[in-house]
Amino acid sequence: MKWLHILRIIHRDLGFFVVGMTLIYAISGIILNHIDKNDPAFRMDEKIIQFPSNMTEAELTDVWNADHKLPALKRIFRIDDNRLRVFLEGGIGIYTISDGSLCYQTHQKRILIYWINRLHYNRVTGWSLMADLFAGSLIILAISGLFMSKGKKGLAGSGKWYVIIGILIPILFGLLFIRY
Repeated sequence: MKWLHILRIIHRDLGFFVVGMTLIYAISGIILNHIDKNDPAFRMDEKIIQFPSNMTEAELTDVWNADHKLPALKRIFRIDDNRLRVFLEGGIGIYTISDGSLCYQTHQKRILIYWINRLHYNRVTGWSLMADLFAGSLIILAISGLFMSKGKKGLAGSGKWYVIIGILIPILFGLLFIRY
């Protein structure tokens, strides 16, 4: 019975220790699960401006730079006979030569979401050790949690069915929806 007491202490203290990281990973995971076509770590603004039609790259550069409210222009490349790609500081756009319309998007970081997603993707130097410790802690919590309840509510009773269902769900999804 002594080992169960020690296991409960480890489970409790380790659980308190990883609460912050669990919340950050969980929130980031929810955000990442709902990425459509835009990265949620960035706020995107789209604007359309009407310029004179039939401008060359040099003319478009001059007109763009004359308006100091627009984002800084980095460079312009020709896509085809009717379109120019406009690279901006923090964005990108397309100028349609025939009608003079320029549609562009700018992106700004949402600092908190960007930060937690970088941790979630393990894109922060030195974070691998913490991520591995966190993953190991979750393994310990999962295994120790199996022994927290005894009797018909524990692993020997209805608990085993929940464990089996919890294992079967990702296996079934993998078999049904992952194509090799």
